[in-house]
Amino acid sequence: MEQDLLQGKVAIITGGSSGMGKDMAFYFARLGASVMICGRSMERLRPVVEEITSHGGKAKAYECDVRDPETVQAMVHETVQTWGGIDILVNNAAGNFVCRAEDLTVNGWNAVENIVLNGTWYCSQAVGKQMIAAGNGGAILNIVASYAWTGGPGVVHSASAKAGVIAMSRTLASEWGKYGIRINCLAPGPIEGTGGIEKLMANEQMKEVVIDNVALKRLGTKEEISSVAAFLVSRYSSFITGDVITVDGGSWLDKGFLHQWERTGAM
Repeated sequence: MEQDLLQGKVAIITGGSSGMGKDMAFYFARLGASVMICGRSMERLRPVVEEITSHGGKAKAYECDVRDPETVQAMVHETVQTWGGIDILVNNAAGNFVCRAEDLTVNGWNAVENIVLNGTWYCSQAVGKQMIAAGNGGAILNIVASYAWTGGPGVVHSASAKAGVIAMSRTLASEWGKYGIRINCLAPGPIEGTGGIEKLMANEQMKEVVIDNVALKRLGTKEEISSVAAFLVSRYSSFITGDVITVDGGSWLDKGFLHQWERTGAM
């Protein structure tokens, strides 16, 4: 990928203090973007900014809870004041935990919906209005998950929220295309070095299950996610909007009966 692919672009990345968000911030900065990373803890954000700038990148941090639309608006204002505009938004902030549907509390449901669905909307609308006013177009990328369309046990709250994000993305892509604003989704699979996967991989039995469920028989890397994210917000994808790109090594594919047949040695 060209070293200056995002040169002169300004990007906001939510949930940028760790995991895939942090890696995307580094990757975008290496490609020339000025990056505003946001999260709920300045203590966790500050070292990321320091590391990016120590390598010659441009980055700032903003302590922001995406569930609060006023704080989101203040972050957008700060970004524009700092760098003159916004070209890219990555809605990466998320909240999730595994829980049986019958045991899920109202507070648990609302916690995930407020971060994933409401937070994505607050950020998308605030940045979208700025992009429309500026008249230069832009790209919004929403991080989702394949269980938003396959379903899966233990994630009814997160699956519902991320399915809503996909519907939101496609609706906004249709409505805002006339302004040159593209909205797409990226659905990562099991990625090494991310919190949830690290916990699972510590258990040898679960590690075998996770790897076996991936068609390519390995975990993905954060760089593989970041490189696709960079593609989706760059000129290389200038005719792609309203789409969902899955980067999961084929783990979402329904192997069903034939997969079980293969495992028994009958195939």
